[in-house]
Amino acid sequence: MSAGGGAAESVLVLDFGAQYAQLIARRVRECKVYSEIVPHDITPEEIRRKGARALIFSGGPSSVYQEGAPRPHPEILEMGLPVLGICYGHQLLAQSLGGKVEPTGIREYGKTEMEVTAGSMLFEELPLQQTVWMSHGDTVTEAPPGFRVTARTAASPVAAMEDVSRRLFGVQFHPEVAHTPLGKEVLKNFLYSAADLLPSWTMVSIIEQA
Repeated sequence: MSAGGGAAESVLVLDFGAQYAQLIARRVRECKVYSEIVPHDITPEEIRRKGARALIFSGGPSSVYQEGAPRPHPEILEMGLPVLGICYGHQLLAQSLGGKVEPTGIREYGKTEMEVTAGSMLFEELPLQQTVWMSHGDTVTEAPPGFRVTARTAASPVAAMEDVSRRLFGVQFHPEVAHTPLGKEVLKNFLYSAADLLPSWTMVSIIEQA
């Protein structure tokens, strides 16, 4: 195993211009899974070369319906890899697969109370009422076909969604920041349950196998 380009249990964070991209990768590594940040337009061939086992779409400052908004390679969602979309990544996932994203005129920013639907893989064994950190203007107002809405807030009717059969997940909030107290648990559910990854990576293991 090596720290760049060949980790057997690796997660790639596709960076769509997020201020928290580095933090997402760090949180994944804190869960003992190797992670690295890559450009949002990485090709499927490069993803395969890196041996990625799962992908995370980061947040970003763009609107998904804006001309020139950053998008991933169109074949990435057909690769069969588990994907977690965060904020802009959540909206991108929704729009790309037939959901609806709209500017509601309500900017949701800061600590927000969220209601979780029971039976969600992403929120397994977590409370049905949670405090999360939001920072967005656009909102997913309708989940794509095949997705189940798994969380809501007063301003976000689709605060989280999942299609377990395709291992596709989206969250409007930021699980990577400290202001989302249970955010790391959400990431662990994605990594360990949805992506079936093992918490086996450490800096020591990288040094030993380099």
